[in-house]
Amino acid sequence: MARKIYIDGDGSPVKEDVFEISSAYGIDVVLVTSLDHYSSKEVPENVKLVYVDAGRDAADFKIVQLIQKNDILITQDYGLASLVLGKGALPLHQLGFIYTSGNIDSLLQSRFLHQLDRKNGNRTRGPKPFTKENHDVFQQKLIDIIQSNYSGGR
Repeated sequence: MARKIYIDGDGSPVKEDVFEISSAYGIDVVLVTSLDHYSSKEVPENVKLVYVDAGRDAADFKIVQLIQKNDILITQDYGLASLVLGKGALPLHQLGFIYTSGNIDSLLQSRFLHQLDRKNGNRTRGPKPFTKENHDVFQQKLIDIIQSNYSGGR
């Protein structure tokens, strides 16, 4: 059973999706975000908010410190995904693909090459807007993961 679902919260477009699905399956959520993103908005009872300093990678370091084997992590950060894979956690991208030991090296390589392009002055496009279809794909993948790997929920 998934002990918890962690969300790399800075800029995540799927927080509400995770809140809804986790509530249905009785899984606790830990939303880790920087103080820059502080909100007084109410969150469901099963959601714990963890705020960290605004420093670069502070949320990532906190997640690596807290996450344990069989926890799920929602992140778009390839570097963070690679770190939690080593702890036996299951990282899931907000677009619905699972990071694995089989794909993480090529993802990190691609990220590095894109960083070199930007450093050399080549302009790159930002991410596409997050669509209803993206939400639907993510929700179904998260449900599939919970149902197939973490039976015992409600």
